[in-house]
Amino acid sequence: MKKSEVVKSKMEFNQIINTCPYIKNEFFTLYKKKREANIPRFGLAISKKVGTAVERNKLKRQTRAIVDELKQNFKNDCDYIIMIKKGCKNKPYKEMKSALENLIKEKKQ
Repeated sequence: MKKSEVVKSKMEFNQIINTCPYIKNEFFTLYKKKREANIPRFGLAISKKVGTAVERNKLKRQTRAIVDELKQNFKNDCDYIIMIKKGCKNKPYKEMKSALENLIKEKKQ
């Protein structure tokens, strides 16, 4: 993800989480908010309950890579917050990718 594709502001991040609809599965929770722009923006969140900093950073790196691969599936006029759940901890990359892909397809409907 490029810097221009990241939701950085804590206020924006919290607003999306507190007010926008979401959809979830065993690995991720996906929040979506429409906005006036032609580039999707993404934010990642993970709880300290998931594991050590090393484990959390690994999951965030993997999720960023998945988002980069699936960018064409996201709508361009939205902000997305992806919350990584504890279920991702020991799962293979392909399984995480298919789970996020399924969430995106559900969210489009």
